[in-house]
Parts: sequence; structure tokens; C-alpha cells
Amino acid sequence: MSLPLLTRRSLLGAAALLIAGCTEKVESFAGIDITGADYATGFSLTDHNGQPRTLADFKGKVVVLFFGFTQCPDVCPTTMTELAEAKRLLGADGDRLQGLFVSIDPERDTPAIMKQYMASFDPSFLALYAAPNQLPELAKSYKMYYKKVDGPTPTSYTMDHSAGSYVYDPQGRIRLYHRYGSGSAALASDLKKLLAA
Repeated sequence: MSLPLLTRRSLLGAAALLIAGCTEKVESFAGIDITGADYATGFSLTDHNGQPRTLADFKGKVVVLFFGFTQCPDVCPTTMTELAEAKRLLGADGDRLQGLFVSIDPERDTPAIMKQYMASFDPSFLALYAAPNQLPELAKSYKMYYKKVDGPTPTSYTMDHSAGSYVYDPQGRIRLYHRYGSGSAALASDLKKLLAA
């Protein structure tokens, strides 16, 4: 005995709804989803106030971490400006964002210089530094490229480096990699999704 066509369609529709209800919603991000990556999993560094810092210090916040140097003419200030703008776009949730800037230029980036540099973007942002002998291992653990490029004088060198930002969720898990130039609106949108999860 076959079921009437209308009944069969109703059963198929109900089954489709049940299956759809059982599948997990997949978030769509503007940044590159690197959830579960075996790199960029954490750090143990000192901030510009002399305080030791790890990811655990920022639990409950989304963390955006960027490697750069204070004498960078374009990429670094642009990235930090976009991060400050993303914080503004978050509105009241902006207090749940921690911006971190990791110096790749320990020769020139003193704590006082880094503190002043962060204040020009957002006073809540922190600059972090590693000892010169620790920096290569840290960069490797983030798959981050950097290289000193000599200038006309010993102190006028520049630094080539990767130009993306790493984004952690409020539980301290690595989630996204934002390429340079993706913009503050795209970053803020992703941060809102991570804060709402």
C-alpha cells in the first residue's frame, strides 16, 4: 500500500527539517578560519609595563595579536588603527577586546617607546616583547616571518615581516588569521561572532 503523494511530501519535509536541526551551524568568517591549528597556540611574554603575560590573562575577551615594530612606516600603524576602529565598532563589547602588539625589533622597541606607541592607538592595547634570543622560536611557533633589512646607518634599518593578525576567542583558543588590509568592519564582524558564541 503506497502513501498518498501529499503525505509522502510531508514526511520528506519533516525529515529534512529534523536533519537540518541536527546539524551544527557553521559560522562564516571574513578572516581565515584556523580553528584547531597546532601553531599560534599561546605565548609567555612581558608587556610594556613590565608584567609577565600569557593568553590566560585575557580569558573572557577576544584577543587580536599582531607582530610588528614601532618604526614601521605603514603596515603596523595601519593595522593598529584598524584594530582601534574595530574596537569602536563593537560598541559596549569593545571592552571585551584585547589588542596585543608583539615587537619584532627588540633593539629599538623599549618598553617606554612601546607604551607610547600603544597609547596613540588605544590605551588598553598592550605591547609585548621577547628577549632577542627568544624571538626566533616565538616567531616559528606562529609561522611568522621577519627579517632585519639594513639601512644607510646602523640604526636606520627596517624590518620585513608577515602582516596578518591572529584572533583568539574568549576561551583563549586560536580561531582566525586576518590578512593585512581586510579592514576594521570585517574584523569587527568576526569579533562580534566570537563574542556571541
